[in-house]
This record gives sequence, C-alpha cells and structure tokens, in this order.
Amino acid sequence: MKPTPSILQHEFIGLNAKVVQSSHPNYVGIEGQVINETRNTIVIAHRNKNKKIVKNTAVFHFTTPNGTVVEINGKTIVGRPEDRIKKKLRRRW
Repeated sequence: MKPTPSILQHEFIGLNAKVVQSSHPNYVGIEGQVINETRNTIVIAHRNKNKKIVKNTAVFHFTTPNGTVVEINGKTIVGRPEDRIKKKLRRRW
C-alpha cells in the first residue's frame, strides 16, 4: 500500500516494523517492535536486542493496528517525530 500523508504523520513507536531494503546489507531483514525514534534513527527490538537503524538508508514495512502493511521510504520520515506529526504534508502524486 502506498503511504498517504496521514500515515507519514502517524506515531511509529509501538508498531511492528521490518527493514525490507537498505544500503547497509546487515539491516535487511531486521524486524520487531519500534521502541524509540529519533531524528535520524529508528530503534527496533529484534531478538531480545535493540537494533538502531538509520532512516535515510532504509525502506520499512510498518504494520498498522488494523493489520495493514505500509511501505515507507526512510527518507520521507527523517526529522524529529514531534515535528513530523505536526507538519502538514502535500501529496506529491
């Protein structure tokens, strides 16, 4: 499913995430619950360890509470989470 502006303004902490593509080959396949988010990174609990993923280099699949899987390029969510939630986004498609 293509992301809509409302999905990009969503809070990601607590959602399940999976790294499906990355310029860093060791990031691909990391999946688990998002436990923290900073301006440039997302921290995922993966096999009882916390993995810090750089947003700018990865493509994520987030599973929303209703079960929908959304693919989001990390470049579109770079920025502080509290600023991203408040920002009004324009559709580019």
